[in-house]
Amino acid sequence: MKKIFAKFQYNSPVILTYTLICAAALLLNYLTGGWANKFLFSVYRTRLLDLMQYPRLITHVIGHANYAHFISNFTIILLVGPMLEEKYGSKAILKMILMTAFVTGVVQVIFFPTTALLGASGVAFMLILLSSFANYERGRIPLTLILVAVIYLSGEIIDGLTQQDDISHLTHIIGGICGTVFGWAITKPKAPKAE
Repeated sequence: MKKIFAKFQYNSPVILTYTLICAAALLLNYLTGGWANKFLFSVYRTRLLDLMQYPRLITHVIGHANYAHFISNFTIILLVGPMLEEKYGSKAILKMILMTAFVTGVVQVIFFPTTALLGASGVAFMLILLSSFANYERGRIPLTLILVAVIYLSGEIIDGLTQQDDISHLTHIIGGICGTVFGWAITKPKAPKAE
């Protein structure tokens, strides 16, 4: 039995741990009849003295409305995330996930005070756009970045303007912008050290 488990590799610790945490949160939400999402895993504007307001700026990317919502996000995250974690490192990917969560959470609280936001779609879009930098050569604009931006982000803009649904298209766009900013920041040439 030990030999069987020895063949498995926890090859992407941040992405795999994030996936397991989100799956556990989905189960917890089910077991609590929706309480967990409402009080732990959704971001929405409350009083400034509400101490839960601040962690929810991050934890909203852990909660999911249902299994279909979870699967739609983690199909992308599990396909793209491990490759990016291997390329850029676990620490960098964790920072990018946390920063994307914080930015999308703050935007939600400021601009959409009457609605709640939850789910990992901003993170998924961040990883999609970040992946377009995987084969970046210094001094050149990756054509994959342009195509991915046009395909994914223009679709979100059009859907956001033309559809009435429960999807936060702005969160997808912000996640994509975060992925682009992170991609440029990681791949920009380092300034030479002064001697």
